[in-house]
Amino acid sequence: MSSSTQIRRAGRIVTPSFDPSKQPIVPSPVLQRLDPASLQLDFISSAFLRPIQWQVEPLFASSFLVDNCHYDNVVHAAVFMPLVQRPTGLHVLFTQRALHLYDHAGQVCFPGGRIEDNDADEVAAAVRETHEEIGVDPEFIHPLGTQPGLLTTTGFTMTPVIGELRPGFTVTPDKSEVAEVFEVPLAVLMDTAEHHLHKAHLANGNDRYYFSITWQSHFIWGATAALIRNFYHYLAAAQSSDRGATSVLEAHPPVGKIPPL
Repeated sequence: MSSSTQIRRAGRIVTPSFDPSKQPIVPSPVLQRLDPASLQLDFISSAFLRPIQWQVEPLFASSFLVDNCHYDNVVHAAVFMPLVQRPTGLHVLFTQRALHLYDHAGQVCFPGGRIEDNDADEVAAAVRETHEEIGVDPEFIHPLGTQPGLLTTTGFTMTPVIGELRPGFTVTPDKSEVAEVFEVPLAVLMDTAEHHLHKAHLANGNDRYYFSITWQSHFIWGATAALIRNFYHYLAAAQSSDRGATSVLEAHPPVGKIPPL
């Protein structure tokens, strides 16, 4: 069994007393719509080959890390955000966690898990976990780049690796971890009118904010939705890069043993 079965992704364990889909929705800005050309694989691939000045989601700015190496007291993890080319445009592949898992049972997430000692870097970990969880042969996984890791409330840094699943790939989910594999059009995920901001009042008196995106019967929320929201900010900055940007973060092309473009 992959080590990702035991790790805790962002947020707290969902208990029967907390239904994230039932928490109040509060106002949030609807941001500019991305051009269709910005949702194409060639645009995204080229963006990762040049420095893009951009800002992470402001609501969670303190939780996104530019350099995970300075956080020795946390567990480092990586997830893969798989882009799949379909006749109707790019889609993003997700998994739904098995219902019997202790942590985050039934939640929607990206393939991924703990970075092991024998992983060269976050990219290698994301590729390995994707192979272990959904059976995709690494030869079909083409990483494009990484983005800032998300520091979770459970003591993990979760670094997203964005990449392409090349034509011909097949999925064979590990049923001990994955209940379902499905895809969502990237155009839906990058439409900020579909991003709903929730405010949950916790039993300890604190308020918790998180985004959600609903696609058919799937409720995408928490850390996964935050990474999607962040990817929107990156593409928006790439789209307007000719006019200049004002932030200090960059997305980084993959390094390590994964072949470059």
